[in-house]
Parts: sequence; C-alpha cells; structure tokens
Amino acid sequence: MTVKAKKFLGQHFLNDESIAEKIADTLSLKGYKQVLEIGPGMGVLTKYIIKKPVTTHVIEIDPESVEYLQANFLNLAPRIIKKDVLKYDFSEAFGSDSFAIIGNFPYNISTQIVFKTLENRHQIPEFSGMFQKEVAQRICQKEGSKVYGILSVLVQAFYEAEYLFTVPPSVFIPPPKVESGVLRLTRKVDYSLPCDEKLFFKVVKSAFQQRRKTLRNSLKTYNLSDNLKANTIFDKRPEQLSVEAFIKLTTAIETDH
Repeated sequence: MTVKAKKFLGQHFLNDESIAEKIADTLSLKGYKQVLEIGPGMGVLTKYIIKKPVTTHVIEIDPESVEYLQANFLNLAPRIIKKDVLKYDFSEAFGSDSFAIIGNFPYNISTQIVFKTLENRHQIPEFSGMFQKEVAQRICQKEGSKVYGILSVLVQAFYEAEYLFTVPPSVFIPPPKVESGVLRLTRKVDYSLPCDEKLFFKVVKSAFQQRRKTLRNSLKTYNLSDNLKANTIFDKRPEQLSVEAFIKLTTAIETDH
C-alpha cells in the first residue's frame, strides 16, 4: 500500500532517505524525552526519529496515512494521533511534560504550526522541520531585511532560530513549485519577556501590518502621549527594530498608559 499525496492537505511526500535522516538528526535530544512529529505521511522521517532515545508520537489528519502507519509501524501504533494538529490539545498526549516538535510541515499550515508552538512554548524546548524556503528564511531573518516580519520577531523573542539547509523540489512526490528549507528553533533559557506579552504580540502585529509606515503612524490607535511619540524610535519602520527594541517599545507603551 502506498498513500497518494492529497493537494487539499498540502501533502508533498519526501522521497529521499538521506535528507530524511538529516532532518531527524537536527534533534539535539536535550531538555526533553518525547518528540511529536507533525504530518508523518508514509513515515520516511518517522523511521529515523524512532531510532533515537526518545518516545516518538506522530499526529496525522489523513486517514489513509494513519492506516499506512498503523500497518507499517506496529510499535508506534498506540502513539499515532489521528487529529488536526491545529485543534489538538497537546496535554492529551504529554500532560505537562516537555516535548520537541519535528516534521516536514504541510506548507498551507506551517505558519499556524509555528504560532501554536509559541502558545505552548513552556512545553516545547526545541522545534525543527521543513518549510517553504522563504518562510524558513523569514523566521530566521534579523532586522534590516525586507523579509523580516511578524513571524521573525515573535519567534526570536523566545527561541534562537537557525536556518540549517535547503532542500530541492526534486526529492518530493509530487515536487512542489518552490525550494524548501529546514530550520531549528531552540528555546531561550529565559523565555519570558520583561513586558506585557499580550501587548508585545499586539504591538508587533500592528507595526508590521503597515510596514511601510513609520511606527508613529502604524501605532496611532494606541493613543500615545506626545511625550512618548517624540522618542526617535517612532521615526523608524518596523523592520528596523530588533526584538530587544520591540520589547523596549512595548514597555514604553505600557508605562505610557
């Protein structure tokens, strides 16, 4: 039995053993004893993860893939979760324990998987996997770049982000139209912010939603005092601000109210 890739699920099955092994090897195995693979498909990556000294769980929404995995990975069967990862409550499988996330992520939900990881960062010390190349680059990009954006700032506030390697379309069935990129996120030792975290998320999103404007214009709705708006940081555009600068900005807005 083989599983046919389904376009509506954004499936592109990796068909290269050496790349699958290389992705599995991005796991440092530090700070956790369990791993969750998202979207295992026919298990090309799974078979290298289960060789590691960790307990592997997989989550898969496609019934055909689930059937394939149950038939071919008998030891894994009790830890195959047939659910939509975006709606899944991680505590069902992991309680309050730490776990890493890995996967060849479906392109159409990859950024939502990152946001879900950020929401559950207290449990996820490490995250690695494959994205559309430009998304992987954006997540890892520093300030001053045109592709630096909401995702870059929010991820890098809590994780160290490394772009590891590029994967060509030819190693997938069916081949996607773009290159893929593998990254690793390692949670920072101190992953709480010295400012109101909800406000931080809000400020970052507001700033980048009008990224061509200066912060003075894009943050108008915050009703800032003239005193605060006189700060030269408001002359800048969002892509000019580092993560630390966004934290300082959030703190200043917080104390202004």
